[in-house]
Amino acid sequence: MDFDYTDDQQQLRDAVQKWVEKGYDFARRHAIVKAGGYSDEAWREMADLGLMGLAVPEAHGGLGFGPVEAMVVMEELGRGIVLEPYAAVALVGASLLSRHAPEAVQSAWLPRVATGEAKVVLAHQERDARYVLRHVTTAARQQGDAWTVSGSKSVVPVGHLADAFIVPARVSGAVDAPQGIALFLVERGAKGVTTRPYSTQDGAQAADVGFADSPATLLVGPDDGLYALEAAVDVGIAALSAEAVGAMDKLLAVTVEYLNTRKQFGVTIGTFQALRHRVADMKMQLELARSMSYFATLKLGEDAPQRRRALSQAKVQLGQSMRFVGQQAIQLHGGIGVTDEYIAGHYFKRLTCIEMTFGDTMHHLGEVSARMQDTAGVFA
Repeated sequence: MDFDYTDDQQQLRDAVQKWVEKGYDFARRHAIVKAGGYSDEAWREMADLGLMGLAVPEAHGGLGFGPVEAMVVMEELGRGIVLEPYAAVALVGASLLSRHAPEAVQSAWLPRVATGEAKVVLAHQERDARYVLRHVTTAARQQGDAWTVSGSKSVVPVGHLADAFIVPARVSGAVDAPQGIALFLVERGAKGVTTRPYSTQDGAQAADVGFADSPATLLVGPDDGLYALEAAVDVGIAALSAEAVGAMDKLLAVTVEYLNTRKQFGVTIGTFQALRHRVADMKMQLELARSMSYFATLKLGEDAPQRRRALSQAKVQLGQSMRFVGQQAIQLHGGIGVTDEYIAGHYFKRLTCIEMTFGDTMHHLGEVSARMQDTAGVFA
């Protein structure tokens, strides 16, 4: 199998890499965190690069690129630990709208997403769900041709700044039933919508969002709602896996640079054999994560059972690698690694948030186990 990038993919990678290195350095990121965790200016710069239209079909003003191009972009954004919710809007939200929404909704929202004018984010997580996607207590009610949604969602990316939410809501069935879940579009300015914003551990912005008989537009009916939700979450897992690879790659480079400059007993600590072995172990975990990120991206086009298992497998390996690389990097740096003024701790915080997003390692280990048939082992 050929893992080389095409010329177009390499040019895309170079463009994003150049912007991250020159336009989104640590000083700027640190200032954005202090200012609240989101920058309209940075968002416009990404839109000017054409990144917001990456997953939007050409018919709606986008580029119509696929999962590999998304992986390329996310790796480079991971190196810069970019705070703005690119994956949540341009990949997860845009892919769900373009694949499952009615044509009228696509025409109304996708061109604005492609230009960076509108942010449509998935608001699916509920307080008691423990990452189980079919656990939906938010309720939808139909009156004539109109729908309303009532309930609450947690940790919604830039929930107080988004223009609209894609909301899973239960039309029928028990709380944990896979049937009876539909997806709705609810505008942030609609009646009954409330948001409570807060900063996440990595310095970004999220919000708890409440709905009280809020007017909603049906996107996907209850027969296919859970399927569409799972597909959108899998897009998010693949994107975060690529972001984590970029973040770990950069964190490893920062750690090696520190070991080659920090001196103890008159010599650089990078010459100590025990520390070199730990760096080698970090590199091994990084490459394991990279291969599983590729695996996740390439499996996005498979049928649901194979895709869901593959994405859970990737999340298990990524979780193990992120924890190992992050912890080793902090330990090798010593006290400076956790100071706010130094970059290493910020990578560790972002990796921790990625591990907790769309299901943590233990959750996905259970998912892999539940999907085993005649074989054993995570990678079987």
